[in-house]
Amino acid sequence: MELQTLTYLVVGASFALYIGIAIWARAGSTSDFYVAGGGVHPVTNGMATAADWMSAASFISMAGLIANMGYGGGLFLMGWTGGYVILAMWLAPYLRKFGKFTVPQFIGDRFYSKSASTVAVICLLIASITYVIGQMTGVGVAFSRFLGVSNETGIYLGMGIVFAYAVFGGMKGITYTQVAQYIVLISAYTIPAVFISLNLTGNFLPQLGLGANLVGTDVSLLDRLNQVVTDLGFAEYTTSVPGSKLNMFVYTVSLMIGTAGLPHVIIRFFTVPKVADARYSAGWALVFIAILYTTAPAVAAMAKYNLHATVNSAITTNGDLYAEESSLKYDERPDWMSRWEKTGLLKWEDKNGDGRIQYYNDKTKSADVLAKAEQAGWKGSELTVNADIMVMANPEIALLPNWVIALVAAGGVAAALSTAAGLLLAISSAVSHDLVKNVFAPNMSDKNELMVGKIAMAGAIVLAGWLGLNPPGFAAGTVALAFGIAASTLFPVIMMGIFSKKMNKEGAIAGMLAGLAVTLFYVFAHKGIFFIKGTEFVDLIGGPNSFFGITPEAFGAIGAVVNFIVAFAVDKVTKEPPEHIQHLVEEVRIPRGAKAVDGAH
Repeated sequence: MELQTLTYLVVGASFALYIGIAIWARAGSTSDFYVAGGGVHPVTNGMATAADWMSAASFISMAGLIANMGYGGGLFLMGWTGGYVILAMWLAPYLRKFGKFTVPQFIGDRFYSKSASTVAVICLLIASITYVIGQMTGVGVAFSRFLGVSNETGIYLGMGIVFAYAVFGGMKGITYTQVAQYIVLISAYTIPAVFISLNLTGNFLPQLGLGANLVGTDVSLLDRLNQVVTDLGFAEYTTSVPGSKLNMFVYTVSLMIGTAGLPHVIIRFFTVPKVADARYSAGWALVFIAILYTTAPAVAAMAKYNLHATVNSAITTNGDLYAEESSLKYDERPDWMSRWEKTGLLKWEDKNGDGRIQYYNDKTKSADVLAKAEQAGWKGSELTVNADIMVMANPEIALLPNWVIALVAAGGVAAALSTAAGLLLAISSAVSHDLVKNVFAPNMSDKNELMVGKIAMAGAIVLAGWLGLNPPGFAAGTVALAFGIAASTLFPVIMMGIFSKKMNKEGAIAGMLAGLAVTLFYVFAHKGIFFIKGTEFVDLIGGPNSFFGITPEAFGAIGAVVNFIVAFAVDKVTKEPPEHIQHLVEEVRIPRGAKAVDGAH
C-alpha cells in the first residue's frame, strides 16, 4: 500500500481510538475531571504518567540531541529519569497523603495563604504554557511531514483532537487515552529500533546493538562511528561534552528537580486510591519510561551512522572521505531526503557548484580536516540537518517497510498529544480550581466548577494552539525553560512544605518569586528579550553564559538554590507557622500506623 495512504489509515485509527476512549470515560464530576475519581490502578497510572511525560521532546528530539551531542547528550537521560527517582522517594507519597487536587492547592493549604497559592498558580502557568508550545510545535512537524498538510493545519487538527478527549473526558478521559497513546508511541519507537539494530549489528535488542560489532566486521558500531565523525571534523562521539563539566552537572540537576516539580506530572499521583499506590505508580512509570530511554542512545548512534553512510559513501567502503566519489550526488539523493527537504528541516546549499553533497564540520579546529577539505575543493559544509528529524526520518533512511514509517508518524503525534493534554489539564485546574474557586468564588457548586474547568480547558487549548502557530522566541528556543521554571519555583517550595515544618508563608512566597525572577532574568537576557539603548542586555551581565559558564537552559538549578536561600532567610526574620500547620506537616510525613517519635524513644 502507498505510504501516504497507509499513514492516513494508521494515524486516523489512532485518533478514533483516543476519541472513543474519551467518550467511554467522560468526566461526570469535579473529582473525575481533576483526578479521575482517585481510583486509577498504579500500573495504569504508571503507563499514563509515562505517556504524559514522554513528550514530543522525548520522542522526536531527544535522540537527535544525543546524536548531535554524543556522550554529553547523556545529561538528558540522567536528568529526566533521575527526576522520577526524586519524585517517587520524596514527593509523590506525601502529596498523595495530603489529599488535594492540585499543586497550588497543596501550597496554599500548607502555607495557610491564598497569596502563596496564587503565586504558585503564576509559576505553574508560566512553566506549563512554555512547555505546551513545544508540544503543539511537535504536532505541527509530525502532521506536516506525514499527513502532507501545512504546519498550521497540523496544529489546528491537533487542537481539535485534544479538545475532543480532554474537555469532555477531563483527567479520567485523559488517563485512559494516555494508556493507549503510550502503547502507540512505545511501539513506534522500539519497532524501528529493533529493525535497524538487526540490520547494522545483527542484535535484536538495540541496547545490545549499541555496543556490538557491525555486521560482517570486527569493528564495533561506536568505534566506527567515532572514526567517521572525527575524520569529518566532528568531536569524538563517545567522549564529547559540549560546554564545561560544571555546566553538564548543573544542567542535569536542573532537569532532575525540574522533572520532580512539573505540575502536570505531579497531578497524576493524586489519581491513585492509596498513598502506597503513589510510590508504586512512580516506580511503574520509571519502568515504562526506561524502555524508551534505554533505547534512545542506540537510536541516536545508529541514526547518525546511517545519515553519514547515506551522504558519504566512503564510510561503508573504507575509502577516502575526501575523494570526489565519496560524497553523494544531489540528483541521486534518496527519496527520504527529497521528502524532508519539503519540511525545511533538511537543507542543501551547493557552495562549490559540483552538484554533490559535502557534509562535514567546517568550523573544526583540526588543520588536517580543513586541509583535506580544501584540497578536495570543498567550500564548506552544504547540508543542514535539524536534530528533530533523526527519529522521524530514521526508518526512511534505513529503508524500512512503509507500515513502520506510518507507525512512527502515529507515535510522534501520540507523544505530542499525550503531554499536551496533561499540561492543558494542569493549566485548566489551576485556573478553575485554584484561582476562580479558591480566590474569587469559594462557594461555587461542583457543577459550576466542572463547567468552569471545561471552559478553562477549551481556553487553554486555544491559547496553546495560538502559541504553537506564533511561538515566542524565548520559548521556541528551548523546552528546558519550562524545567528551569519548575526547578526554581515549585520544586523548592514543595520540598520545604513537606520536610520543613518551620517554613512559613512569607519565606515560601519570597522564595518562589526570587527563584522565578532570577531564572527569567538570566534566560531572557540570553534570548535577546531586553534591550537598553540598543545594547543587548546579555552584554550588561558580562556576556553569554557569564555565570561560571552555565547556559540559560541549565540555570534552573541556580534559581532553585536562590529560592532556598531567600526562603530560609525570610523565614528566620518572620513569624513561624501556626501550631496546627506544624502538626499537619508532621502527620503527612509519618507513615500510617507508626507511632510518633519523641526524645524518649
